Amino acid sequence: MSSIWLAGHGLTQSKCEVDFPRPERLVKGNPERHTYSLYEHPHMDCGIWHCEVGAWNIVFADNKQEFFNVIEGRVRLHTKNSDTVIEVGAGDAGIIPPGFEGTFEVIEAVKKYYVIVEV
Repeated sequence: MSSIWLAGHGLTQSKCEVDFPRPERLVKGNPERHTYSLYEHPHMDCGIWHCEVGAWNIVFADNKQEFFNVIEGRVRLHTKNSDTVIEVGAGDAGIIPPGFEGTFEVIEAVKKYYVIVEV
């Protein structure tokens, strides 16, 4: 497992939360998702996320955005009503901007650092 260190506190700890995409959002499979929220602060959450292969539709609120860095695996983000697709693999980073609508596709089991900011 990767680690996140918090200045002035040391290594962060978290229990694993397991969930699945909502059935009405599923596109392919029913991937199990593991979230380790390792630091929460008003308007920000960060941690480590694992997911099996699969795809589901996502809709980000206008006040929510995510930065992520893939540690292992590969994902694709398909923009709704467009042919635009980005693919992000191990060592790469991506941003899901406010108001984004599309499909999140895990093409190789993924592990990523994430930072979600709400403003």
